[in-house]
Amino acid sequence: MSVTTSTPQLSERILRMQESATIKMAQMARDLRAKGNDVISLSLGEPDFDTPDHIKAAAAQALNDGFTKYTPVPGLMELREAICTKFKRDNDLDFDVNQIVVSNGAKQSIANLCLTLLNDGDEVIIFAPYWVSYFEIVRLGGGVPVVLKSGIEQDFKVTPQQVADAITDRTKLVLFSSPCNPTGSVYTKEDLEAIVEVIRPHEQIHVISDEIYEYINFTGKHVSIGAMPGMRDRTITVNGFSKGFAMTGWRLGYIGAPTWIAKACAKMQGQFTSGATAFGQKAAAHALLSDMTPTYEMREAFLKRRELVKEGLGAIPGFKINNPQGAFYIFPDISAYFGTSDGTNTINNANDFAEYLLMNAHVAIVSGSAFGADNCFRLSYAASEEQLTEAIRRIAECVGKLK
Repeated sequence: MSVTTSTPQLSERILRMQESATIKMAQMARDLRAKGNDVISLSLGEPDFDTPDHIKAAAAQALNDGFTKYTPVPGLMELREAICTKFKRDNDLDFDVNQIVVSNGAKQSIANLCLTLLNDGDEVIIFAPYWVSYFEIVRLGGGVPVVLKSGIEQDFKVTPQQVADAITDRTKLVLFSSPCNPTGSVYTKEDLEAIVEVIRPHEQIHVISDEIYEYINFTGKHVSIGAMPGMRDRTITVNGFSKGFAMTGWRLGYIGAPTWIAKACAKMQGQFTSGATAFGQKAAAHALLSDMTPTYEMREAFLKRRELVKEGLGAIPGFKINNPQGAFYIFPDISAYFGTSDGTNTINNANDFAEYLLMNAHVAIVSGSAFGADNCFRLSYAASEEQLTEAIRRIAECVGKLK
């Protein structure tokens, strides 16, 4: 008698999904470090500063006060009210609490939006270079990513004409970040006004504006596309606490959206995770309404590091460097090294370049291919000046062997 055994099969959904390149590179760096190598990891988008003391104290107080239970799915009323105040104060955006949804990180906010707004085959225009997860989250929601590429000669910013040319009757969303991960580029008021002129006539299109790096902006003024004429009811503004408040591990993000979209996202979230952590939300409300000095001090430190990294990498022959106006990344074009070799390793693309630096310089960066920009790599300067100086020295020495 024969016995038939079935082999467990993963879903097509997970098989199609690409692993996060930033997380993969960080793990490779940890594995190499575990073998005794001195690895400088500049791959993750995580501030190296600790969460400010007054925010941690607010969380501790919330714990002591018993805020350890389930919260309403869209967030504590106290936090949603604080977010409304912040949106008005910083972004000239008017929301009421029913238009705010707090999630377990801005990443979940974006996933909620794609899962609630997209039907199979709907097109989503994504400005590239883009944050690594946009592409896969859109596909998970059944959407079709329509990637608009921009190179260093455009300061990594998509033009209004590119947007106009990409719009079809299937276009449902436009998705971008400013300040941008991975490039640090910032869309100015004039940039956004020109893009709005293209989008405004197409009533079926909504914009997802990822503003998680809002407080790490070196231009002096952050501009929200949702505050522009005709865009209030067409824009979902995504933000969170990871970057500006050094709260990555707290997993707290939020959206401000038209009421019908906010309600749909809360419905979706209610079936996945329910509300975010209770005591974390109490601390987040305190963060938004209390002293912002630590946030501004972090921004000034990042600006100083930007200058260090820009000067150091800019001195390496073949590296093309722009002047990132926000976030804590630099995104060099290193296509001049494609086709070169050190006699053992040949560099054919950005993936080869990233692996070459990791294995030979013990510096972890991320290939630009993960962000839709095959000629570049992303380096996070959320690290000490000593680490950055040493990393640049190693990179220069390593690429100097390529001929």
